[in-house]
Amino acid sequence: MAMCLGILGLLTTHVKAEGASAQVTIHSARNGVWSTVNTWVEKRLPAAGDIVQIRAGHTITYDVNSDRAIRMIQVGGTLTFSHKKSTRLDVGLIKVQAGDLVTEDGFRCDAHMAMSRAKSSMPLPALEIGTANDPIPANITATVRLVYFAGTDKETLPAIIDCGGRWDVHGAPMRRTWVKLGASVKPGDTRILLAEPVTGWRIGDHILVTASKETGAGGTFRKGVPDAAPVGTEERFVTHVENTTLTLDKPLELAHQGDGAYRSEVADLSRNVVIESADPDGVRGHTMYHLDSAGGISYAEFRHLGKEGVLGKYALHFHLAGASMRGSGVVGASIWDSRNRWITIHGTDGLLVRDCVGYQSVGHGFFLEDGTEQYNVFDRNLAVQAFRGKPLPKQALPFDENEGAGFWWANGRNTFIRNVSCENDAYGYRFQIERRNDFDPTLALRTIDGGSEKRDVRTLPFLRFQDNESHSEGLYSFDFGDDRNGSVHGDRQHPFIARNLKAWETHYVLRPNLQFFLMDGLNVWNAVYGVYHPDYDAHVYRNILLKHVTEEPINRGHDDDSIQYGSFTYENLAFEDCLPGRDPLIQLTCTSPHPGMSGHFRNVTYKNSISRMANIVDLGGGPRNDKLENGVAYYFHDYPAKGRTTRVVSVKFPDMMRQGAYASVAAFTGPDVRAGDASSVAFPTLLDPIDDLAPVSMITGIHSVGSVLRVRGLSEDNGVVRSITVNGLPAPVLSTGPGVVYWEITLPRPRDGRLIAKATDAAGNQEKSGHIVLLTDMPRIWKK
Repeated sequence: MAMCLGILGLLTTHVKAEGASAQVTIHSARNGVWSTVNTWVEKRLPAAGDIVQIRAGHTITYDVNSDRAIRMIQVGGTLTFSHKKSTRLDVGLIKVQAGDLVTEDGFRCDAHMAMSRAKSSMPLPALEIGTANDPIPANITATVRLVYFAGTDKETLPAIIDCGGRWDVHGAPMRRTWVKLGASVKPGDTRILLAEPVTGWRIGDHILVTASKETGAGGTFRKGVPDAAPVGTEERFVTHVENTTLTLDKPLELAHQGDGAYRSEVADLSRNVVIESADPDGVRGHTMYHLDSAGGISYAEFRHLGKEGVLGKYALHFHLAGASMRGSGVVGASIWDSRNRWITIHGTDGLLVRDCVGYQSVGHGFFLEDGTEQYNVFDRNLAVQAFRGKPLPKQALPFDENEGAGFWWANGRNTFIRNVSCENDAYGYRFQIERRNDFDPTLALRTIDGGSEKRDVRTLPFLRFQDNESHSEGLYSFDFGDDRNGSVHGDRQHPFIARNLKAWETHYVLRPNLQFFLMDGLNVWNAVYGVYHPDYDAHVYRNILLKHVTEEPINRGHDDDSIQYGSFTYENLAFEDCLPGRDPLIQLTCTSPHPGMSGHFRNVTYKNSISRMANIVDLGGGPRNDKLENGVAYYFHDYPAKGRTTRVVSVKFPDMMRQGAYASVAAFTGPDVRAGDASSVAFPTLLDPIDDLAPVSMITGIHSVGSVLRVRGLSEDNGVVRSITVNGLPAPVLSTGPGVVYWEITLPRPRDGRLIAKATDAAGNQEKSGHIVLLTDMPRIWKK
């Protein structure tokens, strides 16, 4: 094997440490195992405090279980972990980076490694803790403990960073990492029933049983702080697994809902591959991927990571990778006890985050950082206890207060489906984008075909937000937009659309501060506020079920501002067991800056639901807006009987009262409104959504099997994906989620060495270039 440096050169390789030189103390000599002296030029094994260099062209298998901390490993070749014996590596910094000159910097990559793929003929440097096609077996463990060395930079170290190389972390697969309870449990129970079978869950695993009550109301679920709220999520260890039944190490202290439509979750935090901080109470570690990096993560555990209050030092961080990691991502991971996020996607497009469990984070948990991120897919993740933090110094978006959201993002062109959030301090899901004096939301965005365009990201509607659930939150379940009217807006044909959401045992359910908004399918049980502080302006609500909402089921426009900028409609609105006190079931808005605004209701049903003031509609209690400009007319279609329409207006606008015969209606109108007949008014169509956006495909895995390739991927769309092809051949579907299709195809190895995945949707929109992968880049491709 060719060597670029002689022994003299090797012994004088240096690393920059805190502004001073520090000699690399041990270098790989050839392929081999870590535990053999012949593997190393110096004819000795790496020792505590060493700086180790894995040179280009060498593959070293880590096969030891040691608590002697290595100061740094620069992986210029390949460092792979044993699949035959359990291993432990204590280390200050692992840097996956080509070349020989390295710095002891746990954030920045060295300039000399910034080579394009086209120019680089050398194999990628690689850190393999299992691979996607060959994960660490279930009977083997691999643990990396990040150790802080005194005198090194506390802001960037300890760390694992991938600087344009490949970092793969893959533990033993699990069928599901979290599931719903199969039956309710009560205090004192030591056995729990799961709603579906699981595989890969083992005796000794660390599990969660999530909360079933709303106890936060503006406090924090972070223990040990002054305003800590009661915590409903319980941690236990598994002592026995039998089909869908788990036996726990000690009794549960609380009841957990497991029957009917509203159920808590059981999540497994344990994995056989672990990345952790060696001293969680001291200087914590972090991990990150940079531009042109490769690899991915599946079924690994990341614990006790993240540097509190430090920008960019997160448990898992994809940093400004652009589209260079398209098709990569994180599947089945557990990230818990993080002092700074769970997974941060920053300036990076086309990642898959699926079946992950995030538990206890300071600041937002699943986080998209600067508003340029697009086409990332968050599918079936569980977010539990994102705590209130502080804004980070020099953060990209100055309006983000970092109050603690399970999911937080600023660009609508991402997919969120089948996720659940629970017991987060401020929000389950927070979509926030604003224009301020210190921030212009017109940003340079990458197009999926490789170009660039400047767009006001406030005008990019949700690619897909569907089948998401929130319960037991501290304040809000779903909070979308900006308080300034019209700031975040689509248009009549491109509204923000949310479908089939569920919220229960929570405080504020839905705060929609968006213009042009469609909410189709909202199921609420046991909440204080239902639709709260709406920015009514071309809003359409369909199929809304509100069960036992105790204060304000339907709030007025902008709450205490009581102002309505545009019209709205509600259709198929059902109240069950809603018995608010001061306020009516439906609060009407005092005023509008524009004449002719209206609200329409059709097919509204009431089951054991009326305010204690014995009314259904009124202006509502609390502060009022006395700056009256224009009245708003409200129409109840098919009320009091099918084919009839009732018009409701405020007594504060006498001119409107003179437009017909208005009177109070017992058990319907409150003291501030009157009702009259308006049978000729039609139910309006405020939105006309169209699908003119092409699907986006990602090749997520390539597996060579003899002379053929097995290729896996996904395609996402704001409509319905109709077909997928790879190199022109139809790809069979493995499974589907709302707007997302997972597929797999086996095909001959292409002669030109290129794979091209494209999708077409039901509206006829087709990807132009699709996702193109060169087989020469196969080591970069991550499969799962």
